[in-house]
Amino acid sequence: MTSSLYLSNVRLADGQQVCVSVVDGRIEALGAQVAAPPGVHVEDGGGALLLPGFVEGHTHIDKSNWGRPWYRNEVGPLLTDRISNEREWRSTSGHDAAAQSLALSRAFVQAGTTRLRTHVDIDTHARLRHLEGVLATRETLRGVLDMQIVAFPQSGMLIRPGTVELLGDALEAGADVLGALDPALIDGDPVASLNATFALAQRYRKPIDIHLHEPGEVGAFTLKLLLDRVEATGMQGQVVVSHGFCLGALPERERDVLLDRIARLRVALLTSAPPSRTVPPLKLCREKGITMFGGNDGIRDTWSPYGVPDMLERAMLIGMRYDLRRDDDLAMAFDCVSEAAARGCGFADYGLRAGARADLVLVDAECVAHAVVARPRRKLVVSNGRIVARDGALTS
Repeated sequence: MTSSLYLSNVRLADGQQVCVSVVDGRIEALGAQVAAPPGVHVEDGGGALLLPGFVEGHTHIDKSNWGRPWYRNEVGPLLTDRISNEREWRSTSGHDAAAQSLALSRAFVQAGTTRLRTHVDIDTHARLRHLEGVLATRETLRGVLDMQIVAFPQSGMLIRPGTVELLGDALEAGADVLGALDPALIDGDPVASLNATFALAQRYRKPIDIHLHEPGEVGAFTLKLLLDRVEATGMQGQVVVSHGFCLGALPERERDVLLDRIARLRVALLTSAPPSRTVPPLKLCREKGITMFGGNDGIRDTWSPYGVPDMLERAMLIGMRYDLRRDDDLAMAFDCVSEAAARGCGFADYGLRAGARADLVLVDAECVAHAVVARPRRKLVVSNGRIVARDGALTS
């Protein structure tokens, strides 16, 4: 691998033929007239489409069964059924968060993801064991995959005494973001749960990413409480609401009041675009200036057999869920796993511009819409200025 690189004969999304000069992990220059510095490693792009490295905005690499024997899913239909089943399975099956997170992360890199936000379970049963495994993966892939870790109380927070303290320990140990989960339906007390979450975030000066599955009016009530706390604590621009199913089910007038406030408080929204749940309105959110981005959620775990570590496929699924058919609309779907995801997660120095970190993907596709729909093999993946995958395979 090299940190100084020259890519020739590649195309931007607008069709412009360009060359890219990379020095010390950064894009030094990008344009039609960029010359190769003497002695630099040269890669002929062969006219391929140049894309920025992909961003996974919401996944759970600690609990994946990726690459292992098939898990027979016979879990009950309730959210609490899935939580309890998963906790029991992980404690009795020999599931190793370190090995599984590394396997899945390498598959993400192979498919062009260079930045990733993952939620990691923190509970009174496993304590910090899963976090320790994911921290080891982050260290192993340092310089290849930029990973944010969310300390996530999957089993609930207030209903399991001691979890608040464990979340603080996780943040001290290296987690970047504080997670939360359904304050009304899981913790049973949205006021106390949100108060504890925001107090912890402020104590450790960490942003928040909350799973909000709560539907309809219950979800709207929780969301209003959350927005009150964002405003009162001055945490504008530091909170992500993941899923936000209620925003797809509310009457238009009530929904729009919430969306306007979300926009004003710079709260970002994350969707995996599930086909079986209501989802926030993507185009309307963008029109209102809300950052809305995408992620896979779980991949091949005890919750669901679905998912692959390929953000082009997730962009395609976003496109299908929102009935995006025009080329410019499909470019919007790609934005959900690139620029918007980097902005929503707070990944700095992102994009195809001079000075940005050199995270680049080459694919044989005519345009961005074609890449999203066809999901071609990644011809070249460059992370932090170094070639990390070629022709669909990792280089090391």
